Amino acid sequence: MSDMALASTRHLHRLYLDHSGWLQAWLRRRLGSEWDAADLSQEAFLRLLRNPEVLGELQEPRAYLVTIGKRLLINFQRRKSLEQAYLDALMALPEACVPSPEQRWLLLETLQALDELLDGLPAAVRRAFLLSQLEDLTYREIAERLHVSERTIKRYMAQAYEHCLLAELC
Repeated sequence: MSDMALASTRHLHRLYLDHSGWLQAWLRRRLGSEWDAADLSQEAFLRLLRNPEVLGELQEPRAYLVTIGKRLLINFQRRKSLEQAYLDALMALPEACVPSPEQRWLLLETLQALDELLDGLPAAVRRAFLLSQLEDLTYREIAERLHVSERTIKRYMAQAYEHCLLAELC
C-alpha cells in the first residue's frame, strides 16, 4: 500500500471513529429506525472510501457527512416510495395474478437497480425516460404531458440513453 493510500485509510479511520456515532444519531432522528440509520451511516462512509481524494480536502467533516446523509435519505425515501407503490399495485391484483415471493423479490431488485441507474439524471429527464419506457408514450405525448417541446424531449431521451450506456460501460 502506498504512503498516500495508507494516509488516506488512516484519515478515514479517524473520521469514522470521530463522527460515525454522531452521523448515525443524526440519521436515526430523521428515519426513526436504528437499523436503517446504521445502514445509511455505513453507506456514507463507503462513499467516502470510494472517493479518497475528498478526504484530504475536508474542512468541515460533519457538514460533508450531512450532505452525503441528505442524499442517502432522499434515495432511501425514493426507494421506500417505489417499494410501496409496487406493493400497492400487487394488492390491487386478483389473487391468481399475484407473483410468487421470488418473482416479487426479483422485480423489486430490478426496480431498485433502475432507480439507482437513473439517479444521476435531472428529474425532468428521468420522468421523460420513464414515460417513454414504462407507459410507451410517444415523444409528442410526453412533450404534451411535461409542457415542453418535442425537441426538448428528444434531447432528454438522448441524455437518458447516453447516461444508461455510460453506466453499462463502467
